[in-house]
Amino acid sequence: MATAFCFKPWLLLSCGLLLAAACHGLQVGFYQKSCPKAEAIVRAEVQKAVRRDPGLGAGLLRMLFHDCFVEGCDASILLDPTPASPRPEKKGPPNDASQRSYEVIDAAKKALEKACPGVVSCADAVAFAARDASDLLSGSRVRFAMPGGRLDGRRSQESQTNVLPPPFAGLDTLAARFAAKGMSVEDLVVLSGAHSVGRSHCSSFVFERLAKGSDMEANLANQLKGQCPASPGVGNDPAVAEDAVTPNVLDNQYYKNLLDRKVLFASDAALMSSAQTAKMVSDFAKPDGTWERKFAAAMVKLASIGVKSGRDGEIRKNCRLVN
Repeated sequence: MATAFCFKPWLLLSCGLLLAAACHGLQVGFYQKSCPKAEAIVRAEVQKAVRRDPGLGAGLLRMLFHDCFVEGCDASILLDPTPASPRPEKKGPPNDASQRSYEVIDAAKKALEKACPGVVSCADAVAFAARDASDLLSGSRVRFAMPGGRLDGRRSQESQTNVLPPPFAGLDTLAARFAAKGMSVEDLVVLSGAHSVGRSHCSSFVFERLAKGSDMEANLANQLKGQCPASPGVGNDPAVAEDAVTPNVLDNQYYKNLLDRKVLFASDAALMSSAQTAKMVSDFAKPDGTWERKFAAAMVKLASIGVKSGRDGEIRKNCRLVN
């Protein structure tokens, strides 16, 4: 069911990662015989969503990361509470009230089930949607083939979300969390560039970056103090753009912001705390396409973490419930 890996110039950078993904049982063009329009169906739903609200595209990027880092890329983040599992991943602190875009996957799965019942997994829908969101939000500067063949997990627990890197983490913690998933320090710096799109609740940065004082650029700090309450909480926790310069574009502006000390999270600022990562930041801020190419490859690598196969997974009929 696979296509050749290096069939277009913009795929060349990802060939090594795609071959590595194949070792997990993933293949580019996985559904070309069983559901030929599968990827087009997902893309159509992502296009509609991003046109309606670019923030939904940012949510899809975040969804892939939050899914794959917890239990592997198995769509466990999509499972709703049930009597048997009342506190799934979506109820964990990193996801509850902040993770969005579930309805985009719902729409894609509905269309997939209509076209090819019981064929395309929710986990693949999440991966394809993140690929398409990257393309659409970047103006096609970030394009890559996403292998398919993942199965959906049957377990989802709020307690497992504690493996996700928190926004107040230092560099050592960030690097350790990524290493535990087989991801490098460069992957960490590259994927952090997704913070060039989307919004963040004030509670994710006010205490560490505003109340305690930090190296945040003074004008940005003053602007955020005007937008955020001093003690954000339930019912009083506004959201602000993570990148005020190009808030709806997936680009390397994030790295320019880092160099200018105009980032929200302590975990962002931490990337400037070592010579190694600061050099990467400087390199990715250059307009030569380096970051875009590396981001594409890192997304494929991310989407290969902990893939379920055989009896370990299933293809859900409804992404919110196990079969």
